[in-house]
Amino acid sequence: MVLLLTALMVLSGLPAAPERPAPASMLGPGTAAVDRWRVGAEFGWPVDAARVARRFDPPPQPWLAGHRGTDLAAAPGAVVRAAGTGTVVFAGQVAGRGVVSVAHAGGLRTTYEPVVVEARRPGDMVAAGERLGTLAPGHPGCPEAACLHWGLRRGADYLDPLTLLGLGRVRLLPL
Repeated sequence: MVLLLTALMVLSGLPAAPERPAPASMLGPGTAAVDRWRVGAEFGWPVDAARVARRFDPPPQPWLAGHRGTDLAAAPGAVVRAAGTGTVVFAGQVAGRGVVSVAHAGGLRTTYEPVVVEARRPGDMVAAGERLGTLAPGHPGCPEAACLHWGLRRGADYLDPLTLLGLGRVRLLPL
């Protein structure tokens, strides 16, 4: 199974994520998880003690409605970390919400919102797991007190950020 997932990720152009067990949040709705950052991992969870509240749900056409990221429910004030090593390309307010965007190798870009940004500026280098800020409450569409909207893009294409952890939905591609 791991080899199939890795092969699919390589075919889709995503880096193969290090193997790790699925957190409890992926095992069923309403299940709490505590999956702490793992030292040495290329990519890791951007917030501790989170559960997936809403998965990536891309629209069938780019101009239609959809969910272009993953919402991770966590406590307001939880530490938000860089999912991987990279360079901060944006840290500020968008539509009244704090947003941080980090560019990674291979043309990948992760985004995190709503975040109370802490001393981050464009051009700052961040290590995997390094603190970006804290989770602000009130993310629209979140059924909890606070959710981190975690996004992933390569160029103009939105991708499922859970694929960075080896947890994205598996879609078989035609040969």
